[in-house]
Amino acid sequence: MKKEIKFSLVFRDMWQSAGKYVPRVDQLVKVAPAIVEMGCFARVETNGGGFEQVNLLFGENPNKAVREWTKPFHEAGIQTHMLDRALNGLRMSPVPADVRQLFYKVKKAQGTDITRTFCGLNDIRNISPSIGYAHEAGMISQCSLCITHSPVHTVEYYTNMALELIKLGADEICIKDMAGIGRPVSLGKIVANIKAAHPDIPVQYHSHAGPGFNMASILEVCEAGCDYVDVGMEPLSWGTGHADLLSVQAMLKDAGFQVPEINMEAYMKVRALIQEFMDDFLGLYISPKNRLMNSLLIGPGLPGGMMGSLMADLETNLESINKYKAKRNLPFMTQDQLLIKLFAEVAYVWPRVGYPPLVTPFSQYVKNLAMMNVIAMEKGKERWGMIADDIWDMILGKSGKLPGTLAPEIIEKAEREGRKFFTGNPQDNYPDSLDKYRKMMKENKWEMGEDDEELFEYAMHPAQYEAYKSGKAKADFLEDVAKRRAERDKSPLDDTKPKTLTVQVDGQAYHVTVAYGDVDLASPATVPAAGGSAASAAGGQDVPSPLEGKFFLTKNTQETPLKVGDHVKKGDLLCYIEAMKTYNAIRADFDGTVTAIYANPGDSVSEDDILMKIG
Repeated sequence: MKKEIKFSLVFRDMWQSAGKYVPRVDQLVKVAPAIVEMGCFARVETNGGGFEQVNLLFGENPNKAVREWTKPFHEAGIQTHMLDRALNGLRMSPVPADVRQLFYKVKKAQGTDITRTFCGLNDIRNISPSIGYAHEAGMISQCSLCITHSPVHTVEYYTNMALELIKLGADEICIKDMAGIGRPVSLGKIVANIKAAHPDIPVQYHSHAGPGFNMASILEVCEAGCDYVDVGMEPLSWGTGHADLLSVQAMLKDAGFQVPEINMEAYMKVRALIQEFMDDFLGLYISPKNRLMNSLLIGPGLPGGMMGSLMADLETNLESINKYKAKRNLPFMTQDQLLIKLFAEVAYVWPRVGYPPLVTPFSQYVKNLAMMNVIAMEKGKERWGMIADDIWDMILGKSGKLPGTLAPEIIEKAEREGRKFFTGNPQDNYPDSLDKYRKMMKENKWEMGEDDEELFEYAMHPAQYEAYKSGKAKADFLEDVAKRRAERDKSPLDDTKPKTLTVQVDGQAYHVTVAYGDVDLASPATVPAAGGSAASAAGGQDVPSPLEGKFFLTKNTQETPLKVGDHVKKGDLLCYIEAMKTYNAIRADFDGTVTAIYANPGDSVSEDDILMKIG
């Protein structure tokens, strides 16, 4: 009989690899006892990554969610683990060191045992502080190798990285095959090399099923000495998700490994609850295409964890492209055509921006850059027209050292725009900020929370936390759920009913009612749209939104929001459009004075909506 292989259920990642959201806290607490009852899991991934922000979007307190969700597993002797994005903590952008340190103290107090730390650039300088923070908090530090396949990401590269992390104090190593494109034999060699040097260091393998390699990879890494394997469950396994528990257990049992037995009655209970949650509202955010495995994913190497949100993004961007085409009587593009173009553009962009491993946030950066290029080219423009500030930080070295070299066209663009490359320690770019957030919380009369957990939440996710506290987050979420339910449940006849559209004529916005067939329209055919007259009243030139997303005047509390009456110069920052998890800076095209601002922070805007006027 071969060695024992233990299973970890990546419950959080299962959901976010399928769609936009994870279950609410009441749903998490409902399913936890049944997961425990299955009797086959040594570990469960309880939080991390987007989990915190998702709870804020629900209007729920994420700290309460983590405490309640981890509790039943601790009582059953099951370890809990979470993601830590190193320099980025739990968000898409870098985090000050004092916030990172508090993060560990808070999560340990809330019941998390293990932090799976990864740097999207595999820059050990970003991971090293987290090892110390974990040990100070009394947590297990599991450090990740972000697996991708490129000329620079070799077996030797990953072996040396693992050995260096262990030397720095990592307790465990995770082989984080986030896109499932690691080649099985190479992965086996990496694990064998680690075990040869450090036989007592536990190794955990995490992968996604999309490209089709991961069952072979699981078998190879287990043969090489892997200790833990991440698995998913139906109906959220396979496709953009993870290999299913039942298949992995059967395969490893046949190969002679010691594997835990599964309480199938409890398995079916968990499976039914997952479906119940999907039927409630979570399924509204899950594309049926995420169930498909697709070997085309081998090329772009996009991670399964972002494919759920990608499919939702495609709908929005496809609509934007087709609006442009409709105005010019051009043939419409289908979602499949856009997906293929995007995959091809990712393959083009990735080597030119230095082969960053395609994991959060850099997978989103590369994908967003590719998507912006595709949209631009479909609209007759050139590549590289819109590069968000966070993406520039990656390109310039402020997020860490890129594994590869930048293309000359990218370097030339940076120099042309006066951008400076950075070679120092990335953390030095982000000064401590907890004192500032303490002051702001006192001014708002907000409690710091047990173990300073509310202070941590505000410092980690300022904009989302403010929306949560104001009630806007919950209102927006409920409105979006209602809209999606109505769209799902509508009758085919609904498409023939009168619809009100907003059109612009000579700069004036009108509501126009459109109907099919002989329909008596009681309302006037054209009515000035809300805000239309106000938009006309203010003097100056329009500043339109270049893309669809959410409007923000600032992206953090370090920035001062623009206001009416402020003077701006060409190139000055005006605002941001948050789209595809990235804040896209909108800058002035000319000098002038702000005469009107038409959107409120957090408002959804469409492409070409007028954001403000400058006179």
